[in-house]
Amino acid sequence: MTDPGLERAFGYRFQDRELLQTALTHRSYCSPHNERLEFLGDSILNAVIARHLFERFPKLPEGDLSRLRANLVRQDSLHQHALALSLGSFLRLGEGEQKSGGHQRPSILADALEALFGAVWLDGGFATASEVIVRLYQGMVDQLTPGQEIKDAKTRLQEYLQGRRLALPQYSLTGTEGEAHAQQFRVTCVIDSMHIRSEGNGGTRRAAEQMAAARALESLATA
Repeated sequence: MTDPGLERAFGYRFQDRELLQTALTHRSYCSPHNERLEFLGDSILNAVIARHLFERFPKLPEGDLSRLRANLVRQDSLHQHALALSLGSFLRLGEGEQKSGGHQRPSILADALEALFGAVWLDGGFATASEVIVRLYQGMVDQLTPGQEIKDAKTRLQEYLQGRRLALPQYSLTGTEGEAHAQQFRVTCVIDSMHIRSEGNGGTRRAAEQMAAARALESLATA
């Protein structure tokens, strides 16, 4: 459950393995669970993003900075990052949550990511947690335009390709699993011009497409 692949993607190696395990444990599984770490993570995320925006946009007034921060720390943005990290694959969920697709539920994924931030803070200190958060959010911050909303992964991928006059990605449904009330969708994203093929999965086709787009963006960033 605490596969080192998650730590590589997250950019931090835990010294205290129990902290990592607790951060990945939903309250439906057992206690201790990740809600207390989520409380810490929410606080440090807001503080780190506030400082980063303060330094990134030195002339913006308080109101604009607050709006940018709110966009960055909202559930949808956390969910995008969690999908890119495949965080759902590492969560410890109770049987009921597993059957209902909890490992792809935006609220559960967002809370778990905040719990990870809190765990890094306790394990490695404030400076280390700040580095992890800034590194994870840097792509979103670089694309910020004051007054505009944060764009989802599919939109960002589309704009990236359009800006280079390349053909748009093709999304195709490649499989479904599970009962009708808890179905999981698997989607493939193909960018022929860049020789990129990525996959995503989720409780809805849209969520699966977002994950596939996020992974395609990761491949472009490392190409």
